[in-house]
Amino acid sequence: MGSLSIQGLTARYGRTVALHGIDLELADAEFFVVLGPSGAGKTTTLKSVAGLVDGARGEIRIAGRDMTGVEPYERGVAMAFESYALYPQKTVEQNLASPLRSGRNGTWTPAEAAERIKAVTTTLGIDHLLARFPRELSNGQRQRTALGRVLVRPAEVYLLDEPLSHLDAKLRAAMRAELKQLGELSGTTTLYVTHDYQEALALGDRIGVLREGRLVQVGTPAQVWAEPVDTFVARALGQPEMNLLDAEVDGGVARVGKGFTVGTPAAGGGRVRVGIRPRDLEVVEGPPPADRLVLRGRVVLSERLGRSVELSVDVAGVPVIAVTADHRVHEGDEITLAVDWGRVHVFGADDPGARLGAAHRPEGALTGGAR
Repeated sequence: MGSLSIQGLTARYGRTVALHGIDLELADAEFFVVLGPSGAGKTTTLKSVAGLVDGARGEIRIAGRDMTGVEPYERGVAMAFESYALYPQKTVEQNLASPLRSGRNGTWTPAEAAERIKAVTTTLGIDHLLARFPRELSNGQRQRTALGRVLVRPAEVYLLDEPLSHLDAKLRAAMRAELKQLGELSGTTTLYVTHDYQEALALGDRIGVLREGRLVQVGTPAQVWAEPVDTFVARALGQPEMNLLDAEVDGGVARVGKGFTVGTPAAGGGRVRVGIRPRDLEVVEGPPPADRLVLRGRVVLSERLGRSVELSVDVAGVPVIAVTADHRVHEGDEITLAVDWGRVHVFGADDPGARLGAAHRPEGALTGGAR
């Protein structure tokens, strides 16, 4: 096992700054996920830890060892590239054996290597493909082979660059469930990058959200989901994205158009944005609950998505997206939506706007939507 410490990590490609002073501490055996869109610097972070970026500066320590000047093959890391990076002229078995015959891992006997390869390929479900060449594999099989080539090599830190990105949805979900249970990963410090928020929430002991080369928030999946630090993080987690509704503040009360009002931590006047996740909105019947924010509106569009229904609702001119399991709701229906106050967020009006806190019931003000 090995911890990973990153301090002041910067990286440049010519005049382009890819990373702006990343600070990150990973504990022994922690599974840490970096989440961000394309171009955020995710792969550059991994390559910098692996020693593959000439323009990287800062302090990197693996298991307490300073990596300054240490060659990639001597760092005790194993990295899976998104692009597979398989040897086309070698079979699956030969590709998996190559890390066991190089550098500090070159002491494996043929029998030991074969046993290790068998264990990893069985876990990944590719043990029947050992004699095939990469050109004879599907994208998913190539992805599993590339992951197997990393896991076959004992390492102090595993670096995984979107290892599930080329799998179909069903296989990706299955692998996501299996991945963290793999003995090689569950006992080893792992830095995993992805653009898929579901992978981040499902796999990470902690998540770091990366934006334009800067870590904007680090926390457990529950923390990042419940209290996104700004609107960028709020949009990055969840599909459909969080409703972000413009509001005017007056005397501590934020009015969202003619739709509804909420109590806000923002003092004085000005503008804010009220955030509500579509899946936090519930369709209710009968008397509206007094202890929740209540919105009334008309269903403009209803889209069935398997077990759930995505609703576009006009709340007194304010468009709101809700996701519900209630299949009885149809276009044109007048409905009532409710959400717990603790799940209503208030952000600054800038982009990205910082989270100011949770909304609350405004004293003496109406909170419902259209009548």
